[in-house]
Parts: sequence; C-alpha cells; structure tokens
Amino acid sequence: MKPSQALHTVFKATCAAALVGLASMNAAHAADAGNGKALSESHNCAACHGPNLNNPVSGEYPKLAGQHATYVYWALRQYQMGNGNPNFGRSNAIMAAQVQNLSQGDLKDIAAYIESLNGSLVLKK
Repeated sequence: MKPSQALHTVFKATCAAALVGLASMNAAHAADAGNGKALSESHNCAACHGPNLNNPVSGEYPKLAGQHATYVYWALRQYQMGNGNPNFGRSNAIMAAQVQNLSQGDLKDIAAYIESLNGSLVLKK
C-alpha cells in the first residue's frame, strides 16, 4: 500500500470513529420534559417569559412555548458559551447567569419541556 493510501485509510477510520462517538453522545441522553419543567420552575423562567412561557412580561423577551427543542437547546448553549465565542455565543447577562451551571442534559430537558408546551407561535407562509 502506498503511503498516501495508508494515510487516506487512517483518515477514513478516524472520521468514522468520530461520527460514531458523536452519534452515541446524542443518544446517551434522552430528554426528560418532566425534569425540564422542574428546572424551568426552579430557575424562574416565567419571571421574564411569562405564564406557561407564552406571555412575556416585556416585548424584549421571546415567547418560548411550542418552540422547537433543537432551537431552544442551541440558544441555551450559546448563552452558556457567551460572546467569548464569536461564532456561536449569545450575549445576555441574565440568560448567561441562568444557564451557567446547567449541564447539556439539563438544557435538553428544558428544551423538551418548552417544545411540549402549547404556545401561540405562528408559522406564517
């Protein structure tokens, strides 16, 4: 086998192992909306996002109820990363403080809970 073929084979094997690892990480935590509800209540999300996370106390806060879990999870992760990461971070001191000590599993649980709520989000076509 030529050196370039050997390198290509090692590269393919490394990529395959990385993909398997990523897939198993996502499958390792099945989101628990019940725990997400408890976390939402203990972190007092309704103080800003309103009752049932669907009636914000101010127009500057978003309605969350019914939002896609994937979107909510990544938004929360971005608040954790902060603006130290210009590619992924979000800058909001209140949200950064709220999510600072939560695990990624906790964020997935909160996201699952938010998605399970009936909200007035409307898809315009």
